Amino acid sequence: MTRGHQRDPEGGVTVVIGMGSDLIDIRRIERTLERFGDRFVERIFTESERSKSERHANRAASYARRFAAKEACSKALGTGFRRGVYWRDMGVYNLPSGKPMLKLTGGALIRLEELVPDDMRAHVELTITDEPPLAQAIVLISAVPADTP
Repeated sequence: MTRGHQRDPEGGVTVVIGMGSDLIDIRRIERTLERFGDRFVERIFTESERSKSERHANRAASYARRFAAKEACSKALGTGFRRGVYWRDMGVYNLPSGKPMLKLTGGALIRLEELVPDDMRAHVELTITDEPPLAQAIVLISAVPADTP
């Protein structure tokens, strides 16, 4: 894996750990929801994600954005869904401002911790969008000095 270094305005170093993107056809998620229903959503999505997506007028688009985010994150971690990284180890949630975020747990968090150099902490950025019939996510994982806010 190639890591990039960049100086932030405060003079610290930011290390790019990984980047991933994913593009999915929302209609594919619609068909999967129709065919597998609860089995699919319970296997892939956290309880919080299911609750939020089920409240959306277009629940398939909501699930598709989250699905793309998980795929993009697994790519940024450099593992895909192997080496102990599972779908529900990556949960999409929103800050009060609406900004989407990723919470990593289980094998995804372990992998993230393996990638981050000592004396640094991980910083995960997520952007998600959709323009039917497509949904897209991009994840950027970087490491910043541990003492930065």
